[in-house]
Amino acid sequence: MKILMVSIPSLHFFRWTSQLQDSGHEVYWFDITGMSGKIERLNWVTQKTGWKLKWNYPGRIFIKSKFPGIYKKIQINIERDTATVFEKYLNEIQPDLVHSFALYLSCTPIISVMEKYANQKWIYSSWGSDLFYFQNEPTYLKDIKRVLPRINYLFTDCKRDYEIAKKYGFTGEFLGVFPGGGGFDFAEMELYKLPKSERNVILIKGFQGRSGRVIPVLKAIESLSNELLQYKIIVFGADVETFDYLKKSILKEWINFQVEGKISHSEVIKLMGKSLLYIGNSNSDGIPNTLLEAICMGVYPIQSNPGGATAEVITHGISGLLIENCEDISEIKNNIIDGLKILSVTELSDPQKKIIESLDFNYIKSIILKKYNFNELDKTI
Repeated sequence: MKILMVSIPSLHFFRWTSQLQDSGHEVYWFDITGMSGKIERLNWVTQKTGWKLKWNYPGRIFIKSKFPGIYKKIQINIERDTATVFEKYLNEIQPDLVHSFALYLSCTPIISVMEKYANQKWIYSSWGSDLFYFQNEPTYLKDIKRVLPRINYLFTDCKRDYEIAKKYGFTGEFLGVFPGGGGFDFAEMELYKLPKSERNVILIKGFQGRSGRVIPVLKAIESLSNELLQYKIIVFGADVETFDYLKKSILKEWINFQVEGKISHSEVIKLMGKSLLYIGNSNSDGIPNTLLEAICMGVYPIQSNPGGATAEVITHGISGLLIENCEDISEIKNNIIDGLKILSVTELSDPQKKIIESLDFNYIKSIILKKYNFNELDKTI
């Protein structure tokens, strides 16, 4: 069948779509941003990219970033309308199925078209904060309540978001809970996994911004200088707010502390292969892909639990540790201390092994391909 993917160009989307390669389906991609070029890793997919600009000119990016008010006034003259271009592409392809990834990014911009073509089957994949965070924003909630009743099928990355979706109007077929990027390539990961005896890194995700909460983690770390002397502490993916905080922190004087800005996905995996403990903290997420990757790499996780999502994967004190209050420095500190004690255990627990087994790329792919079986989907309408 013909499947039209609608998404921003992102690693999660690329990985999910790779599950359909050689499946017998005709796969198309409508880049909802309209700004990317052809993606080589999806060279087997028919791609609609680079459609957004009617014409470009020197200084456009500068004006867009520095003078958004002016840019908004001239935007209609230089940018094509997303819904108009999408509708034309939809009619050109006439797909059996449209699959959008992330509601506010890839559903809302085309909802007027999908309402017009009411019989067009539509899958929505919920990512991260898609529903949990944005339900609290009136403008986004209005979009959520408009989109969800039109959706025929739903993938989520946690059970929590299925419940939220039903609350706001979804009555279609729930296709299940899966990582946002599909499964993980264990053979590739194995290349970077050091034996536990050779690992000494405590790895920390460095986002602050809208939903990240790395600063409470850093404050907890500051009070554990003696306990952490034998470990190397590495913060990755640090954003501007994180760097600004570290300028004033005693951590910048620690010889065993290192901070990195945005790094490649492969570099993250390499760091995990050297790590004993992983800490991720935020006020909103689904099941973080970085958390799942850490688990697959044999790293013991300490992770925030917004809306109870992480507890769907981690059993506190057994397969990891949960941060219930992402702002509570004392709770985070105690979790780190408990995590260091647990690291003395040499073997993975049975729950950890079961989690890892369930995340294998080929295992998840085999299930996902059944979900895309058009004959089965057709029975649910």
